[in-house]
Parts: sequence; C-alpha cells; structure tokens
Amino acid sequence: MQRSLFIAATGMEAQRLNIDVISNNLANVNTTGFKKSRADFQELLYQGLKTPGASSAEGVELPVGIQVGLGVKPAAVQKMFQQGDFVSTGNNLDLVIEGQGFFKILKPDGEVAYSRSGSFKLDSEGKMVNSDGYPLEPAITIPANTLQITITQDGTVSALQAGSSTPTQVGQIELSQFINPGGLEAIGKNLFLETGSSGEATSGNPGADGLGSINQGFLEMSNVNIVEEMVNMIVSQRAYELNSKVVQSSDDMLAIANNIKR
Repeated sequence: MQRSLFIAATGMEAQRLNIDVISNNLANVNTTGFKKSRADFQELLYQGLKTPGASSAEGVELPVGIQVGLGVKPAAVQKMFQQGDFVSTGNNLDLVIEGQGFFKILKPDGEVAYSRSGSFKLDSEGKMVNSDGYPLEPAITIPANTLQITITQDGTVSALQAGSSTPTQVGQIELSQFINPGGLEAIGKNLFLETGSSGEATSGNPGADGLGSINQGFLEMSNVNIVEEMVNMIVSQRAYELNSKVVQSSDDMLAIANNIKR
C-alpha cells in the first residue's frame, strides 16, 4: 500500500483541527476578554531508506540520504494573550486591565479561576460578581445606599453613599499574573485555571510589580483579527483540498496497478 494515502490522511486530519480552532476564534469575535488560539503542528517520523554519510564505496560517503516523511500531527493549541481593543461603555462596573494580569474569580467549589473579562455586576447582596454570579476574590461588597461607585487605576473601590459627601473605600481589587500564561487551562465562561505549566499565580495590586492598571467604564474585546482568521481559513481549506487530491491520485495509481494484465 502506498505511504501517500496515510500521509495525506494525517494532513487532512491536521487541517480539520486547524479549521476547528479557526471556527472557535471566529465564533468568539465579540466575546469580552476572549483570547484567540493558534494550532501548531510538527512533522512525524522519517523513514530512512538511505542514511546520510553512509559509505557507498571504500573511502566514499553519501552526501545526502533518502528519508521519507510520514506526515504531520498536532503539537499544541496555544492561547495568544495579546491585548484586545478597548471599548468605552460608561458602565461603572465594567473594568479593563491595561497591561498584564487577570481578575481573580471565586468558583462555587472554592477554587480560584482567572479572567480577562471585566464585565461585572452586583448580586442581591451587593457583591461584585461576573455574569455567572461568581464573585471577585477577595470579595467586594457595595453598600445598598450607594449613589456612585469609583474604581481607581490601582484597584481601590470606593462608594459614595446617600447622605455623605465623601466616598468610602469598600474594597481593593487584586490582579494575578503568570510566568507562562499560555500554560493556563481554559475551562470556558471566560475563565482559566492555574496549571503546573503556567506556574503559580503572583498576585498584587494593579499597577504594581508588572501588573497592569485598571480603567473603569471600559471593556477589553476579543483579540481575534477577522481578516487574519479568514485568510487562515482559506489556506487551511486549500491545504485540506490538496491532501484530498493526493488521496485521489494515490487511489488512481493503485487502480492502474490493479488493472495491469499479463
């Protein structure tokens, strides 16, 4: 059986995965804080039919050999953490991180997750929570009689209460960063989990120790570039088509060999 059939099959499978990644990027083009992914591939083993440097005669070495590649395989699907565009919303609870860092979100099971999405709301107890009702960590509670919420670039949260002319500090937002954010585990809902590959989270106040600053009334949009993804999709589609042509050509060659008559 011809190797080309199996080699082309690996190419088709690789491009199928590539299209899956591209489609997820495009599906989340309007998702707040979304970070696009990129599929990385690597070649498979080579079958050596003639070894480079082997002797072909006494005192004579082969300058090159014969090595036949056996296809391609997915190596990684990497998150790209470049900053997305900022959009002004005018909402006091919409926050954007300008620079490095993640918001700390407390999951119902007590585990801390991390997010770039700064679209926060208030729950029935006045706690700042994300769209799924998961609170910020450490928790920040806004008093019931608050007229205005102010969040400074260093994460200080102040509330102006009815009957008072001076805002009162009610909390401090902390950010976390990782030595390798690409190693974080994406679990959906705009959340990431720490892994052994990402390294341990380093937390601190915004604007300190390399962490970004916070801007109130803005959101970070997806960093997906539609034009780039469309070009990648065309390239991937054509690569899939070329590999399918290899399968067809190999099948035709086998049919010719099968139909040879003595």
